[in-house]
Amino acid sequence: MTIASSPRDEFELVGLVEDGNALVSAARDLNPDVIVADISMPHLNGIDAMPPLKRDNPDVRVVFLTMHRDVAYARRALEAGAYGFVLKHSASAELGLAVRAALHGNTFVTPDLAAELFRKANEKDADPLAAVTPRQREILQLLAQGKSAKAIAAALDLSARTVEFHKYTLMESLGLANSAELIRFAVKHGLVQ
Repeated sequence: MTIASSPRDEFELVGLVEDGNALVSAARDLNPDVIVADISMPHLNGIDAMPPLKRDNPDVRVVFLTMHRDVAYARRALEAGAYGFVLKHSASAELGLAVRAALHGNTFVTPDLAAELFRKANEKDADPLAAVTPRQREILQLLAQGKSAKAIAAALDLSARTVEFHKYTLMESLGLANSAELIRFAVKHGLVQ
């Protein structure tokens, strides 16, 4: 979903999309001031959509509207360059505040998570996805969507052997024993719905 400011009304809705790839494409075409996105979107999750969104329009401001109450999501979103993080259950009270803050270059984090976010920022517990490369993240997301190594290889123009290498490297680095644990990890960390 994309939102842009408007001189006549406070906000003007300029587009709605169904998945992360469509979000990147629509943002390129519509050039909005603010994008309201979910973290869990098909094909490309919201956080992973940030680099192409910023590449195409460095001034765009993204506010995440999500059901994910885990502070790790908020931290990842803000590290990726988001200007806001709002939980869906509090959207009616907070989404407008977050969009206004983003338009003014400020950051808004739902108060439900703000204290925990800043407390955890001072702790040394690392985000397990921090060490995952963008290519590994892409492969992990496709694996979690039920794609085979062969299908992923074809989609990403890689060899099946390279896909398997990334898969096993991920399992080793994340301390996971099998593909099922890898898929549960991807779901838990918002890489797929």
